[in-house]
Amino acid sequence: MSYVFVNVNKIRNFSIEMFCHHGLSLEDSETVTDVLLTADLFGIESHGVQRLIRYHNSLTKGQVVTKPNIEIVKETPVSATIDANQCLGHISGTYAMNLAIRKAKETGIGMVAVRNSSHFGIAGYYTSMALPHHMIGIATTNTEQIGVPTFGRRPMIGTNPLAFAMYADPYPFWFDAATTVVTHGKMEVYEKAGKKLPSEWAIDAQGKEESDPSEVRRRIRSREMGGILPLGGFGKVHGGHKGYGLSLISEICCSILSGGPTCIHMADGSGEEHTSHFFAAIDYGMFGDASKMEESLSEYLQEIRDSEKAIGCDRIYTPGEQAWISKEEKLMHGIPLQEATVQEIINIAQSLGLTFVP
Repeated sequence: MSYVFVNVNKIRNFSIEMFCHHGLSLEDSETVTDVLLTADLFGIESHGVQRLIRYHNSLTKGQVVTKPNIEIVKETPVSATIDANQCLGHISGTYAMNLAIRKAKETGIGMVAVRNSSHFGIAGYYTSMALPHHMIGIATTNTEQIGVPTFGRRPMIGTNPLAFAMYADPYPFWFDAATTVVTHGKMEVYEKAGKKLPSEWAIDAQGKEESDPSEVRRRIRSREMGGILPLGGFGKVHGGHKGYGLSLISEICCSILSGGPTCIHMADGSGEEHTSHFFAAIDYGMFGDASKMEESLSEYLQEIRDSEKAIGCDRIYTPGEQAWISKEEKLMHGIPLQEATVQEIINIAQSLGLTFVP
């Protein structure tokens, strides 16, 4: 697999230019770009600028709107339900999380459910928004039907990530993970690299192991049998039923609470995604001294890092620690992009009459 290191500002500038060219405002273009670059900086290649081709295609086909019309359809002091009216999920997501934070400042907790949105990038971006306010951030989203339930072979669940963040020193507790073994974006990364899938990632139409990422993605696109396994893999021996259950918890918080379609009913033939999200912000200061809570969490996480290592291992990381270390390194040395991704960006630039020089 061959990678090219690209300066962060080069990617940022082109991404903003691309979205503006498609008709998004400068502010919205900067928002979407910030979400994508955060994924790359945190080392989550599957959800970074390698997804520019996806958004370029969606905007070209008119599957997402360029002028957001976000509506609050129901609201209480602690909650809100939003209809995103098919804008990019990054835009509706930041709007919703900001609203949850404002409500938490007033009442201690804010919860916002969103329907009729689209792919919103990494869930952890939105939980990070709560950190400067000394709040817990929670975010989750449903996705297209891509995963199979435990003991099943028809895709009936989404990758449905769950994210949670709380401030700590020197690194926040920051957790963001799919409830399937792997995401669709990771499949794209493996396909571009020409790599076979590891064991217990996906199954074919008969429910047997599938190692070809291109075949898995083809079946997902054509709505055939087979798909990605729940977190834990096959059956119940390694906890596959737990990933299955977590995916359904996400689905309930997203589509059921917002009134949006569940993953198996998201596609309506138009290419629109009709994705649903859920966000929460919790001001933990309402339980006591917030600074002491953060100090206690920081001490606990350090105790974990300092605890005895397994033979052959020299470091224990707490959730999110590697993401922040990755960000520091990539800001200095650039973001590694697969050559195939770089070529996609160059092709996008040429099709729009723009320029991208890595």
